[in-house]
Amino acid sequence: MSKRAKQAIGQQILAAFRAAGAEEVAPDLLLPAETLLDLYGEDIRARAYVTQDPIRGEVMLRPDFTVPVVQMHMENGAEPARYCYLGEIFRKQDHGELQPEHPRDNEYLQAGFELFARDPDADAEVFALFHDILAPLRLQASMGDMDLLMDAVRALPLSGARRAALLHHIWRPKRFARLLARFSAPAEGRNFAQAPTAWTGLRSPDEMQSRIDRLQADAGEQPLAAQWVERLERLFAVQAPAPQALAQLRQLAAEIPDIHEAVDRLERNLADLSRRGIDVDAIHFDASHGRHTMEYYDGMTFSFAAAGRADWPPVASGGRYDALAAVLGQAQGRSIPAVGGIIRPGLVHELGGLE
Repeated sequence: MSKRAKQAIGQQILAAFRAAGAEEVAPDLLLPAETLLDLYGEDIRARAYVTQDPIRGEVMLRPDFTVPVVQMHMENGAEPARYCYLGEIFRKQDHGELQPEHPRDNEYLQAGFELFARDPDADAEVFALFHDILAPLRLQASMGDMDLLMDAVRALPLSGARRAALLHHIWRPKRFARLLARFSAPAEGRNFAQAPTAWTGLRSPDEMQSRIDRLQADAGEQPLAAQWVERLERLFAVQAPAPQALAQLRQLAAEIPDIHEAVDRLERNLADLSRRGIDVDAIHFDASHGRHTMEYYDGMTFSFAAAGRADWPPVASGGRYDALAAVLGQAQGRSIPAVGGIIRPGLVHELGGLE
């Protein structure tokens, strides 16, 4: 596939974003590594290209547009604001786990749209925009809500430390499942008391004693009741056409009252999408939809996937990331809700284009 063909598709998408009121921006290709490492931890090194610049220090080839767009907006953006962009991003791929005939590109073109607004209809606006642009391709639309899951975890009758650990790993399903199993198992008769004898290691005695105290407190905590584990597992497993999923979530909210607000928001979003002419029965709702994406999504998530292309990433994806916007706006004392998404012009081209 030629770069010219992908660029032509990208320009079509960009034109649609501009028609929706977005201002085109062009973030730098090289981004300060410190910011991305602070946000995502050292794990991001496994999927980003890192190098040293003699003046700027450690930098990364752009793995994502969202972070630099948010930083740019927080410095001088008005409210509300809509931005769009088109450019290359760079991601390391683990080709060992992929079929050799379907390797994923390390460098690919990405078109995106970001909306900064306090309007409660922002979720529906962004979803509808992507739905309308991609309508000629007849893709499968899916939706989730990370806030729904996080509210359920925050409601668990656990210590703050255990809840924080589960929330930290909510985007890592296998680790999350192991933690949940450990927190619901009967405590073992462990004793971490340390006599004041010789200490070894790089940490100070105070640091090691603090760690021992935390382990002792954790070992003494009562296991999570089986009914809470069962409720959480049922919630995470909800998958159905959106209106049917909404009914299932209403039933679960009777057992997990803390998810009422997220369920109400889903109902409003679906009603708004219906008013915009979208068939919500055709939207697949998956409660765990956002758990395999970038960690900054903390509300609605969505994707548009090609049927019969299980080896492909989504043609388009996105979601709400209010917490990320708040973190990146701290230096300017600003915080504004944000939602956005991306489209892969290369995959659109392979599906025949938008005309």
